[in-house]
Amino acid sequence: MTDIPTAPSPLRIAILGAGGVGGWYAGVLALAGHDVSVLARGDHLDVIRSSGLELRSADDVQHARVNATDDVGQLGRPELVIVSVKSYSLAGIATAAARLAEGGAAILPLLNGVDAADRLAALGVPPESVIGGLTVISAARVAPGVIERRSPFQRITMGALGGAHGSPEEWAPRLASFAQALRSAGVETTVSSSIEIDLWNKFAFLASIAAACGLARASIDAVRAAPLGALLIERAVREIIAVAVARGMSLGTDAAVRTIGAIEALAPGMKPSLLLDLERGAETEVDVLSGAIARMGREHGIATPVHDTAWAAIGSRAEG
Repeated sequence: MTDIPTAPSPLRIAILGAGGVGGWYAGVLALAGHDVSVLARGDHLDVIRSSGLELRSADDVQHARVNATDDVGQLGRPELVIVSVKSYSLAGIATAAARLAEGGAAILPLLNGVDAADRLAALGVPPESVIGGLTVISAARVAPGVIERRSPFQRITMGALGGAHGSPEEWAPRLASFAQALRSAGVETTVSSSIEIDLWNKFAFLASIAAACGLARASIDAVRAAPLGALLIERAVREIIAVAVARGMSLGTDAAVRTIGAIEALAPGMKPSLLLDLERGAETEVDVLSGAIARMGREHGIATPVHDTAWAAIGSRAEG
């Protein structure tokens, strides 16, 4: 069993969305000595209550006890709330997030897309309580109460969003405390002074492979090997970067080359979560990926034909 150091100052943490990502972070934070509660439902809730969370990785299995409930009123007064639901489930937990924020909690969304803070604010979560965040991890709920981490890495980047969300100076002490808690759980954690740029860089990578693999219904190596597959990927990336620049995001002159290089380096057989959802016949997040780029492109007069096509084709296919 892996030894995880105990944090000197345990935090009260709530997780809204105890699937792969949320369940994994709930478990490792609890093992590190933090007071962790999760909002769950159904058989997943029943198993967590009775047996805790089972965390599986390539070389280890651990068991963590967390507080589990389907009632936001039982989550107490957490200092940090991690939101880790799928984008299409965000409306269902927004009331819970707003209630916890009003009790003093900071809200850290670890969601796909670049507009999580805006979507939370539109759903009634106080903007001044929301910080920017992203995670790089591959984790899945493989059975009720059982979370499997499939990547060797577990990384979180967070930072103050500025404006209505508060200044970096105001957030600095709390962000340092949150980062310390996550690092104590073995999570590689960065406090960023440019979280919006970080979000867009991840988005350019994720939304491009989601569009390409989703349209092809194939893994990334099959897309790369297909006639014009590399061109499809390049165009998907460049459309996103053009939109980002139009919105004032300075991703760097080498942003396209960096992103395309990262996609070329992906292991054969890699499938983005959107493709996995399509293969299961499940709802997808295409609306906050290609759909978001298509909408923002229109706002700024930028053509986004790859993402327009992905949004139309994958969206209608998912509904069917």
